[in-house]
Amino acid sequence: MPSLKDLKNRIESVKSTRKITKAMQMVAAAKLRRAQEAAEMARPYAEKMEAVMSGLARSVGASESAPRLLAGTGKDDVHLLVVMTAERGLCGGFNSTIVRKARQRIDSLRAAGKTIKILTVGKKGREQLKRDHADLFVGHVDLSEVKRLGYANAAEIAANLLDRFDAGEFDVATIYFNRFQSVISQIPTEQQIIPASFDDVEDGADEAGTLYDYEPSEEAVLEDLLPRGVATQIFTALLENGASEQGARMSAMDNATRNAGEMIENLTIQYNRSRQAVITNELIEIISGAEAL
Repeated sequence: MPSLKDLKNRIESVKSTRKITKAMQMVAAAKLRRAQEAAEMARPYAEKMEAVMSGLARSVGASESAPRLLAGTGKDDVHLLVVMTAERGLCGGFNSTIVRKARQRIDSLRAAGKTIKILTVGKKGREQLKRDHADLFVGHVDLSEVKRLGYANAAEIAANLLDRFDAGEFDVATIYFNRFQSVISQIPTEQQIIPASFDDVEDGADEAGTLYDYEPSEEAVLEDLLPRGVATQIFTALLENGASEQGARMSAMDNATRNAGEMIENLTIQYNRSRQAVITNELIEIISGAEAL
């Protein structure tokens, strides 16, 4: 049974931990507001750009003049997985959910006999993946020194991917990140960015039968838009990840603070009981000694 001094020291230690987790929760809450606003403001732009490129891609179709970023290499033998996680931990299961989704894809690609390459963005994902897949790493992007994410950071990552694609290092590139939904809900997302893949995007103008003439040609416009689209998708993923990370950290630190409070209550009860037992034993010894006299 721990002594009174041990219990008191442990109570003080847990109180110090609670102060830290409470402070981290407040910091995460302040950062979450800015990160959430940035992610939500970027969504309409990304959706509209995807709609424009989707319309152009439908017009171009599978013609021989289609840009390489749209048509692809004609194969899907080599897959590049871009795993985007945080630079820091203490954010619950934020990093683990992204890595878990990437691992599921790795297993399915291996079962199909495909070649896999991994580019990590954020050290936490790299730390988790290197245990089993260190031989698949082809690069890493360190954002630990970046105070505020900007489009320039996404453009650098996109340029890296495009250079690798032009060099024939891979056939398909897919990014993995968490899409922000709420403080307690972040959705692990897998999105193919090379070659360009578009969902069925509703375009009111096209449905109304409006026709557009492009100058220069549709292929030329698409050739210029597709690299920008890759950078935009990566930038959107970084913003979604940023908001998701702060939401997950805020939730995790709130749980840690409440758990620390419960632990303090339990330790205080144990301390009081132990103290009461010591006092009772001392009283018994005094009374026994008095009676012996």
